[in-house]
Amino acid sequence: MMMTKPLTACEETVIHEDKVAEASRALIDELIASRLAQIFSALSDPTRLRMISALAGRELCVCDLSVVLGMSQSAVSHQLRLLRNLNLVRYRKEGRIVYYALDDVHIQELYDRGLEHVSHQVKMEV
Repeated sequence: MMMTKPLTACEETVIHEDKVAEASRALIDELIASRLAQIFSALSDPTRLRMISALAGRELCVCDLSVVLGMSQSAVSHQLRLLRNLNLVRYRKEGRIVYYALDDVHIQELYDRGLEHVSHQVKMEV
């Protein structure tokens, strides 16, 4: 039986100018790519994703998040600082209590789409 090697590259150099032009127009610039990579990097951490899920559709203070996640307030604050610096969450102070929420609907949608994709994959595996 003959084994075939999977193709990972073209066997011939052929440039499809129309496709190259279309892809070049759609290509994001380096600054946007860098900032988007920072967001995806922040969202690649399971703890931060759990924070996003806890904040989806609600506002919570650091104390509440600490209890929900089973983490110290210091650890929660550390993670929230990173999310805040990337404009993924926003905060407001009420007296001595700091409340956090997702920054805007785009963060909620990004989380929802990722969760939908993973949930679909898990259902396919079962």
